Amino acid sequence: MKPVIVVHGGAITIVQEYAEGYRSGVKSAALRGYDVLRQGGDAVTAVEEAVVVLEDNPLFNAGHGSVLNEEGEVEMDAIIMDGKDLSSGAVSAVRCIANPIKLARLVMEKTDHVLLTCKGASLFAKSQGIPEIPGEKLITERSRERWEKNLKLASKPKGTGTVGAVAVDSQGNVACATSTGGTTNKMVGRVGDTPCIGSGGYADNNVGAVSTTGDGESILKVTLARLILHYMEQGMSVQEASDAGLNCMKTRVDGTGGVIVVNSAGEWTAKFSSNHMSWAAIKDDNLQCGIYLGENENIPVAETL
Repeated sequence: MKPVIVVHGGAITIVQEYAEGYRSGVKSAALRGYDVLRQGGDAVTAVEEAVVVLEDNPLFNAGHGSVLNEEGEVEMDAIIMDGKDLSSGAVSAVRCIANPIKLARLVMEKTDHVLLTCKGASLFAKSQGIPEIPGEKLITERSRERWEKNLKLASKPKGTGTVGAVAVDSQGNVACATSTGGTTNKMVGRVGDTPCIGSGGYADNNVGAVSTTGDGESILKVTLARLILHYMEQGMSVQEASDAGLNCMKTRVDGTGGVIVVNSAGEWTAKFSSNHMSWAAIKDDNLQCGIYLGENENIPVAETL
């Protein structure tokens, strides 16, 4: 079958001055993942590579560019899942790692566990040869300014997005990956939806793959990723199931967010109930992307090369 990849850069409010940067970022991530698929690569590698692009982009709240906790430090979460056999790997509250999604994949492939956290994740990273970097290298001026502003306002932790990707490869296998720095000024040790299987992401060849973003605590309460796949199992399309999942979260716990979804037939969608969500998708050598409700830019992949 023809491969498909969809990425998101977080369900947030995007001010105009950063809009083009978000569009460019998700396009680059989708193109990286699609290149893997076009060369016959697997869905897991495609979503990992796409997310790495976003983790390395300081505009997004993942990896370099992650928001700061209440003590002004970076703690990151990530998950990756292979729909072929439900293999999963996740890390939470990790520090001093440039690409948490790579560590999550190693947890999936090199351990008998699904989720490693904090000190244990750090020790495992060292055992796998993943270098630590000074924590301050992950902090951008924008993240520091946001943290300081929230301290002065004594405001509650605010979500600033998540990044993620879903894909189906030429063999019909699906995968998902999600990565985040969490919420601005969060409590030390706070873990949101991202590394929790069924909330931040889920992938099953029998149904499809989902990556979520938005109000982490709300997503956890309704296990949004698995909820959407449940609706798909009941016969809903990817669009209908995504709308139903987001509506359920709004109705039950007053939460907003966004999702990207692909099924095993290659049908996909990007939906959000937040103000904005940057997203990009490639199918049949055609790239689509958007930020605002109803926006859908359409570009042949050949024109981006």
